Amino acid sequence: MSDILSSIAGGLAVAATPINLWYCFLGALIGTLIGVLPGLGPIATMAMLLPLTYYLEPTGALIMLAGIYYGAQYGGSTTAILMRLPGESSSVVTCLDGYEMARRGRAGTALATAALSSFLAGTITTLLIAFFGPALTTAAQRFGPAEYFCLMVLGLIAAIVFAQGSLLKSIGMILLGLLLGSVGADVNTGLDRFTFGVGELRDGIGIAALSMGVFGIAEVVLNLARPQEEGGRTQPVSALRLTAEDWRRAWPAALRGTGIGAVLGILPGGSAMLASFAAYSAEKKLSSSPAQFGQGAIEGVAGPEAANNAGAQASFIPMLALGIPSNSVMAMMAGAMLIHGIAPSPNLSSAQPALFWGLIASMWVGNLMLLVINLPLIGLWVRLLQVPYRLMFPAILLFCCIGIYSVNSSPFEVAMLAAFGLAGIVLTLLDCPLAPLVLAFILGPAMEENLRRAMLISGGEVQIFASPICVGLLVATAALLVMILVPSFRRTRSRMVDA
Repeated sequence: MSDILSSIAGGLAVAATPINLWYCFLGALIGTLIGVLPGLGPIATMAMLLPLTYYLEPTGALIMLAGIYYGAQYGGSTTAILMRLPGESSSVVTCLDGYEMARRGRAGTALATAALSSFLAGTITTLLIAFFGPALTTAAQRFGPAEYFCLMVLGLIAAIVFAQGSLLKSIGMILLGLLLGSVGADVNTGLDRFTFGVGELRDGIGIAALSMGVFGIAEVVLNLARPQEEGGRTQPVSALRLTAEDWRRAWPAALRGTGIGAVLGILPGGSAMLASFAAYSAEKKLSSSPAQFGQGAIEGVAGPEAANNAGAQASFIPMLALGIPSNSVMAMMAGAMLIHGIAPSPNLSSAQPALFWGLIASMWVGNLMLLVINLPLIGLWVRLLQVPYRLMFPAILLFCCIGIYSVNSSPFEVAMLAAFGLAGIVLTLLDCPLAPLVLAFILGPAMEENLRRAMLISGGEVQIFASPICVGLLVATAALLVMILVPSFRRTRSRMVDA
């Protein structure tokens, strides 16, 4: 306990340096802006900003990207409540009761509930990461190559099971990601694989070009083809305060939402959107008057807002403790670490303690910043919605091209960016989920390396996968596959997809 407290104190010292405070503030501000504007989500934004992290210190780069992520989860609630326009997918549920509260003259109460619930969830989840992350890291250090391979298989299967859309398309995206991850010179033999004689591909495909193309460029172009959403009239903001009755009803819902979000965020393939839907369903089932939901129930704001913030932060646990990104946003974080030559692994806390604990401490600092800076800026965020998207997209595209060129000063990478952008547009129009593609691209080379190591250690004998840890992970993988066959789970998954 004392070691963890001293590590947290050291992390606060790292996060509280002026430059890291600036990066934290910048990330939270950009994240809120992205959350407010419909269309551009945190994944696309982080993908577009990924090349900039090349010029930052690793700790500052990750702190800024983390701030963008949970800032976007927070920012989406503002326009969801005031205009019934969810800036982020995880804020769709907030529209149901938040906008109804605003229509009844309680917009300030709904905004304050969302802010305080998010801050409570962020604080609790940060403590969970601080106390349980090192324990998971210690357990993961017992893993060998066979155990790591099984863990990565579990992560990819979970990405398929919990991904939105067709299962067949999710499997196809996993296979495509594994194939793209194998491009380049073979580590053991030095022979080229899938380079087709192109010398620039010998080092493999860069995560920046892939992620910026399929998420950033594709999202920008597709948004131009969509008519801008018309929300209702902006509701006036009342006093930002809660009555005693509001407190009594909101804080248990926020606590329950935090627990649901933390659990679903840790699971491979979990997401903030899944957490917010689950929290809303739980509150409606537990309520003594479920008919109030959809009519302005404060629990319908507190629970989902706490859940999506907790889910966003809890997803850091698998990456920091196990080195396994649990969703596409964490894949972006892993990509930023790889750009700086840092391999996500269970040894991160011992090899890079300043980065590990500084990032954890910055989560609480960032949530405090979100609470302090955003409520006064509500009017500004709403006015930004009036800017036509067609005026913003040329600057976004130019920024993407300059950013990807600046990584290696390579025109070939700009061409790859365009190619992946076109591929992202086609895959999106075909309703193919892109998150499994990026996860498989990140995990594929590590899976191959660990499988080869395991086979070399065992002399080609498969008995190396019979260890208790491997068996447990393979059983969990089989359980996920069985879940797909359960009718009730398939119906729940279909409702999530339709929503």
